[in-house]
Amino acid sequence: MVFVLSEIIAIFLGFILNVNRFNVFPVWFLFIILPVLAIAANFVAYFIGKKIPVIFQLAKYFTVGIANTVVDLGILSLLILISGIAQGIAYSVFKGISFVIAVIHSYFWNKSWTFGATKTTKTKQEFSQFFIVSIIGFAINVGIASVVVNVIGTRFGISRELWATIGAAIGSVIGLAWNFVGYKLIVFKGKNGEQPSNLS
Repeated sequence: MVFVLSEIIAIFLGFILNVNRFNVFPVWFLFIILPVLAIAANFVAYFIGKKIPVIFQLAKYFTVGIANTVVDLGILSLLILISGIAQGIAYSVFKGISFVIAVIHSYFWNKSWTFGATKTTKTKQEFSQFFIVSIIGFAINVGIASVVVNVIGTRFGISRELWATIGAAIGSVIGLAWNFVGYKLIVFKGKNGEQPSNLS
């Protein structure tokens, strides 16, 4: 699981770096280094999680969260690249689209891996709760990104495209914190995902 997520991160991060003209090293390098780092970090969290179970769950959530953020920013970068629009109402619409795609990605990874909720008899209720928590996260994520881009505006001589990515990243980080609390305490409450039974 960690390997697959790290490859997803590598794909979208490579795209983001190219769109924002950060060609400091070959993109193929990401496909090698990211899996090594992700597996090592989750391995350490696995052993710490034997003493403090929530640590391993947080490590898995963090890995999924990075992947979701990179998927979010990657889709956003693609829409900006295609349209040439990096601000205004269209930016907010693009950010909304990228966020929704990232939420769908998040649901499946968090349900099956982070919180270990693969078997449930209340799928509709669970998805409804996930959707509500995610909508609040959506409002936080898109709202903060839009304020940074459209209200605060470009600063420090940074390009519009890079500032749009920075705004999206700030919104994503704050949204991720809200989502973990909501998923853990509301959606997947009582699931066994925090038990460090295996590293996969």
